[in-house]
Amino acid sequence: MKKKYIPKPVDTTQVVLPQELLDLGEAIAENVHEVWAQGRLSEGWTYGPEKDGLKKQTPCLVPYSDLPEEEKAYDRNTAFETIKFILAKGFIIVKIEDD
Repeated sequence: MKKKYIPKPVDTTQVVLPQELLDLGEAIAENVHEVWAQGRLSEGWTYGPEKDGLKKQTPCLVPYSDLPEEEKAYDRNTAFETIKFILAKGFIIVKIEDD
């Protein structure tokens, strides 16, 4: 019998992101969507009004800016939690030059 899986993510509740890392998180979220979309397109998926795995259609094959807020929130959560994890593990994030 398999042991019940109990997720134990690193506690990042005390990590507060400054504005520049919130901006970075938003850029990461957009890139996560772009990578996801590129993968779907390479697998033969196309835009469709509803997600249909058999037809390989999804309404999320649109630019990040056109996604519904709940879809953006999923990507943002992944990005922000990754940045918080990096900081919680004692690493620092330094921007070398301005864009």
